[in-house]
Amino acid sequence: MKLRANNSFAILTDTTLCTGCETCVRACKEKNNLGEDQPRLWKMAIDDLSATRFTSLVRRAGDHFVRKQCRHCVEPACVSACLVGALKKTKEGPVIYDASLCMGCRYCMLACPYGVPRYEWSKAAPTIRKCDMCYDRLIKGEQPACTLVCPEKATIFGTRQDLLAEAHRRIDRAPNKYQKKVFGEFEVGGTTVLYISDIPLGFLGSKSDMGDKPLPDLTWAAMKKIPPIVLGVGGLMAGVWWIVGRRMKMQALEALSEGTTASEGTTANEPGDEKKDDESSE
Repeated sequence: MKLRANNSFAILTDTTLCTGCETCVRACKEKNNLGEDQPRLWKMAIDDLSATRFTSLVRRAGDHFVRKQCRHCVEPACVSACLVGALKKTKEGPVIYDASLCMGCRYCMLACPYGVPRYEWSKAAPTIRKCDMCYDRLIKGEQPACTLVCPEKATIFGTRQDLLAEAHRRIDRAPNKYQKKVFGEFEVGGTTVLYISDIPLGFLGSKSDMGDKPLPDLTWAAMKKIPPIVLGVGGLMAGVWWIVGRRMKMQALEALSEGTTASEGTTANEPGDEKKDDESSE
């Protein structure tokens, strides 16, 4: 599949076709060598994203299954929040991650409106982990592992332009079956992982109405203040350190000077000196 100009690759998930088989989950784990899941002590089931699970199925009432994964935003807040460029938006669509650059600040976790990036809490030198839409496969002309194996074609791969057209066709053909919107078409500036569904999907985000405004504008407004703050605080602390150090040095010199003076005074008036002076005068 060739990438068209001014377009990108994307994924469309139709929740009405998903049976909850988790074939996509297993394919993702195998492709990325994620190993066994590590359940939280307070949870009875593993149904969320983690450092060992880049995609997961959210189960809703009425046998509804919704696949959760990185939304690969058109204008990703996580990229704008990353101070060291560890996260990068590619022209092909995916938001990829370079762990070798990460300094572990976790600003991306705070910035993401969908709560996607996860931290490797169990490792001594943890990094951020998330779906990269099988970027290494995409650049070789192959589709992601998850869309390749879906037996019901509930999640399919293509260009964003084509998948948006397909999503609207399905909604127009069965208006009573679907919510009258393509989730991800406009939210936070648009995403490259899209959904059509018969139930509202607001639970996938930090709030039900995400708005259409891209978040990097808001993220950058806050993040651009960090370097001056860091430099300012660093300069202030250096100044305090210099002042305290100077005072300690002056106190040490004064104590040394007083000790020397006292020592000289004691030497001048040693016991027996007066008696020796008297004997000498006789």
